[in-house]
Amino acid sequence: MNKKIIKRDTKEGKIVTLLVWLLILGIVAYSAYIFFVKKDESLVLNDVSKDVFIVKTETVQKRDLKHQLITSGSIKALEEAVIYPRINGKLKRNLLREGDNVRKDQTIALIDRDEVGAKYEPVLVPSTLTGVVAKIYRDPGENVTIQTPIASVVNQSVLRIKVDVPERYVGEIYKGQLANLSVDAYPDQQFEAKLDVISPVVDSLSRSVAVEFRAANSKNLLKSGMFARVDISLKEVKNVLSVSKKSIYEDEDGKNYVLVPSEDKTTAVRKDVTVKFKNNNN
Repeated sequence: MNKKIIKRDTKEGKIVTLLVWLLILGIVAYSAYIFFVKKDESLVLNDVSKDVFIVKTETVQKRDLKHQLITSGSIKALEEAVIYPRINGKLKRNLLREGDNVRKDQTIALIDRDEVGAKYEPVLVPSTLTGVVAKIYRDPGENVTIQTPIASVVNQSVLRIKVDVPERYVGEIYKGQLANLSVDAYPDQQFEAKLDVISPVVDSLSRSVAVEFRAANSKNLLKSGMFARVDISLKEVKNVLSVSKKSIYEDEDGKNYVLVPSEDKTTAVRKDVTVKFKNNNN
């Protein structure tokens, strides 16, 4: 009984001893790696100058550059009108539906006078402008007053877009200035607009000036209420030498410079430049 116990303890002791030696060998091997390999790597890195970095060359090209201001606003019809009846009464009939073309003074609806014991001819509700019926507000049989809207009419042949221009750009805008409109409904198309109105004052809170562009809508693609992005061309230069923005650096003194190849083409050297025109994109 005792012999068996002693034999088992001896085996366990050998296993423990083996594990201890393996652990010691592991520590020695790792220490040697740290001392020799890492030391060699640090020596190699120390031989490389920390001021050296790789640069990619870019060929100077002649480009057409444009300085743009991109803002946004809602499109509205140049003429919009809400039509009201001239008397109190009951809506007898709507003569037009939403989407119908309408001429100025054309009848949109008929109103029965609200007077007991008397019979009158229906009163006409005419349109006040030529355009399209945008909305019919009431159904036949409803009671209406002179303050009840019957319909809305819009003239969308010409549209207007009001946007705010930051104060710092006021000196670069003028009446007749062109801009491009883009809307989500036609992502691949742009529509031309022209600056028509410039507010004479600067908003003291937003530090901006309200301006209004107008755009012809001959194909009736644009709709009143659409959200539009307005790309205003502030300045444009053509066929000028240029490089991309990423190739121009600025030092701690605010001076601009580029890196050009040295005479032996092995390194890049600094060359100070003056930036006269910046493109919005690149």
